[in-house]
Amino acid sequence: MNPAALLLLAFAMSTDAFAAAIGRGASLKTPRLTEAFRIGLIFGSIEAVTPLVGWLIGKSASGYVEAWDHWIAFSLLMILGLHMIHEGVKPDEDGVEKPSKQSLLRTCLTAFGTSIDAMAVGVSLAFINVNIWVAAALIGLATTLMVTLGIMMGRALGAVLGHRAEIFGGLTLIAVSTWILSGHL
Repeated sequence: MNPAALLLLAFAMSTDAFAAAIGRGASLKTPRLTEAFRIGLIFGSIEAVTPLVGWLIGKSASGYVEAWDHWIAFSLLMILGLHMIHEGVKPDEDGVEKPSKQSLLRTCLTAFGTSIDAMAVGVSLAFINVNIWVAAALIGLATTLMVTLGIMMGRALGAVLGHRAEIFGGLTLIAVSTWILSGHL
């Protein structure tokens, strides 16, 4: 696989994380660039590890992951999206503001949900002549960049949506989960 194709693959793998990051940025209380970069690093790290895991699985049992990857991603993102919508529609409590930071567990679960497709790509890469380390590094770097940008774009969108930004974030995750599932049916 040539370098241009690897770079294109890396950015394609980061699109669902980018969409989820816009929703997350909208639901946070004015995230700073450092917070956006921290979230981007978490997403990028997970997105870089999953193709490596997929590649290892691909070397041993490719059919199992490819058969279920979209259902795992769909379920995780759907549950997180519904939870965000629930949080967005429940009545505001006096004095309660949007979080200024994203919980680590929630960030990791969202990142994992959006990176399941990268695991499937890793399985596919096991069958062609590609340097998996370079591919994983490019996927991780592209995702870090795209998620950081998405969080900051979501910040601007959150200012427009106000306290209903959590609903937008949930709908974004549900849309991403549906997009992943529909691409595999």
